[in-house]
Amino acid sequence: MKARKSKPARPARTGRPVRRAPAVSARREVPAAPATDFYLVDELLTPAERRVRDRVGAFCDRDVIPMINDYWEEAEFPFELIPKLARLGIAGGTTKGYGCPGLSPMASGLVGMELSRGDGSISTFYGVHSGLAMGSIAMLGSEAQKRRWLPPMAAFEKIGAFALTEPEHGSDSLLLETTARKDSDRWVLDGRKKWIGNGSIADILVVWARDAEGNVGGFVVERPAPGLSSEVIKGKISKRAVWQAELEFKAVEIPLENRLENSDSFRDTGRVLTATRYGVAWEALGHSVACYEAALEYSKERTQFGKPLAGFQLVQSKLARMLAEITAMQLICWRLSVLAAEDKLTPGMASLAKMNNARKARWVAAQARDILGGNGILLDNHVARHQADLEAVFTYEGTDSIQALIIGKEITGEQAFA
Repeated sequence: MKARKSKPARPARTGRPVRRAPAVSARREVPAAPATDFYLVDELLTPAERRVRDRVGAFCDRDVIPMINDYWEEAEFPFELIPKLARLGIAGGTTKGYGCPGLSPMASGLVGMELSRGDGSISTFYGVHSGLAMGSIAMLGSEAQKRRWLPPMAAFEKIGAFALTEPEHGSDSLLLETTARKDSDRWVLDGRKKWIGNGSIADILVVWARDAEGNVGGFVVERPAPGLSSEVIKGKISKRAVWQAELEFKAVEIPLENRLENSDSFRDTGRVLTATRYGVAWEALGHSVACYEAALEYSKERTQFGKPLAGFQLVQSKLARMLAEITAMQLICWRLSVLAAEDKLTPGMASLAKMNNARKARWVAAQARDILGGNGILLDNHVARHQADLEAVFTYEGTDSIQALIIGKEITGEQAFA
């Protein structure tokens, strides 16, 4: 791959509090509010959680933001970032042991927020590898399976993918048609998958298929795998620097022991998705923070009609409303992570956070784009990239409508879809 030219990162620190000198009052000192932490959520974090956030945030500022626009524009994946991601020691998220860091749900969410603040494609690459693929093995695998696959994945020596969605089955993935039939001492997989993040480059694919009894299970396919073909999906306007693929399985043989031991129904797939869906709420927050801070900085620098944009009432109103939505999103993410740590997280709770934050993030990005005017469509200003990437966030891991129906089932007791 040809050498990349680097572009300077924007100076604004996004995603964690920016402390300023306190304002002096005759009665008391009142510290100025941080740019994107208006309710001081930082004070609710542990020192360990702050350290993880700051480590990932520094990686984004130093290694991602200065160079990602070129990759995004040309729809190329930045392989050079994989060793740098590995050195962060974050793969595996909340999983303990097997080379994984055993992060708290809060720290894991902060990782997703910071990576999305840097770039949505990098966040998706990491989320698929660490949350979906490694998460499936950690949650549903036997002890032997976890010892076999998780350590090399934690070190990014093996890249993971999660193959659920099919060309004809997205929201109704329960009806998946990929099959796994037992033949002597092996499973034989046949079928097609689509929109599989990392699917063209993954060494380890967790493939969801239906067995002869109609039960859905996770089957680990390791490359090279004769009969497995992949094609990168072209023409995307979102998440352009990460590759999604269409996969075809033609009599792909894997050992019997490659079926995840504790997976035998679609409910198991749902458990994995619930565990990762709240991470998407954190991702939406990261995109929003990036857009807001870019707009805030621009409004202070851009002069029109003889004064900075920040001095106009309409612009201040937009910024205030953007910050209100971001603050609400922060508090949802914080509370959701506390519930996850207490093992109280329900599918409806995760869906509500994803539905709300993804929808509000699109609005925040649109306001930022408006404040930047014509310059808002330039990749150099980053907002356009985040705005485009949010279109994928709004859809993946369940569309807005599907999230609403998951919530609806929990609050009414009635299932509104098959």
